[in-house]
Amino acid sequence: MTKKLFQPLRLGDLTLPNRIVMAPMTRSRADDEGVQPEIAATYYGQRAGAGLIITEGIYPSAMGKGYVRTPGIHTDAQVAAWSKVTKAVHDRGGRMFAQIMHTGRVAVPAFLPGGVLPVAPSAIGANGQAYTDQGMTPMVTPRALETAEVAGVIGEYRDAARRALDAGFDGVELHAASGYLPEQFLSSKTNRRTDAYGGSIANRARFVVEVLEAMASVAGAGRVGIKISPEMNFNDVADDTPAETYRHLVERIAPMNLAYLHVALFGAPTDYHGLLRPLFRGAYLAGGGFTGDSAEAALSQGRADAIVFGTAFIANPDLPRRLADGRSLAEPDKTTFYAPGPKGYIDYPAAM
Repeated sequence: MTKKLFQPLRLGDLTLPNRIVMAPMTRSRADDEGVQPEIAATYYGQRAGAGLIITEGIYPSAMGKGYVRTPGIHTDAQVAAWSKVTKAVHDRGGRMFAQIMHTGRVAVPAFLPGGVLPVAPSAIGANGQAYTDQGMTPMVTPRALETAEVAGVIGEYRDAARRALDAGFDGVELHAASGYLPEQFLSSKTNRRTDAYGGSIANRARFVVEVLEAMASVAGAGRVGIKISPEMNFNDVADDTPAETYRHLVERIAPMNLAYLHVALFGAPTDYHGLLRPLFRGAYLAGGGFTGDSAEAALSQGRADAIVFGTAFIANPDLPRRLADGRSLAEPDKTTFYAPGPKGYIDYPAAM
């Protein structure tokens, strides 16, 4: 009997050959202009056996860049570089979504045009430090977006979705987790606005909903997914009533017929898979520390439609085959997760 991990899955407009999804993971190999190097095509191509690859976070505009050597998709050069990546994946039979990530308040001003302050729903700084090649640097207090500016930021997501399709991606994922701009709008600790984008849960969810609508307007809903990570509390984000907030959000986006809902959990006290899966109509992707056995169990119990694997894919480019054969997994070198160059990026061998 075929393991559920290796059964096909209808995901929006696509059919996946298996239910193993490669998680979006920052790898910091792009140049200072946000252009991916040639080795990025090798890296992703090596992992094309996944049912679906979700890229590392890609900033939709110059103001969305948050970290050193992360890639963008708002210039022609960036799109051209990504086109080589998608071709490498497609040539090996893979499918690939681009994760669109605007870091909002946690961006380092040195990475922004003219060294300006990052933007956020409210002028509330994150308590923490950001990584740079020169060491850790304190996060700054951001500038609150004016109401009239919000539509322009939403438009940046729309343009990013269009450019992602131009680059050959099969779809796009909105990164609404990890304390980045969409989650900053969604969460009560980071959103103190008094306009239509703040206050009630419905108002705080408005930005996420309108961004998804904008992305779907160019890609089609069947090629748009969203990632959330309730109570992860990364980048000093938190919400007073997270279960109610995420229930409302998922109920609100369910009628949109999106391709998938990607829920990554890291020690949340609430059973969000149990709470949210029944509310969503599309494919439900579960992530966060799964092994081959626990993934199979989650699928068999109906708790998810596909399982998202993260760091296991870094050191095991042939992860689906290893899981199918019950092979042991190699361990990644954490010191090279964000280091430039090929070491710890494209030099992990496939199992013999």
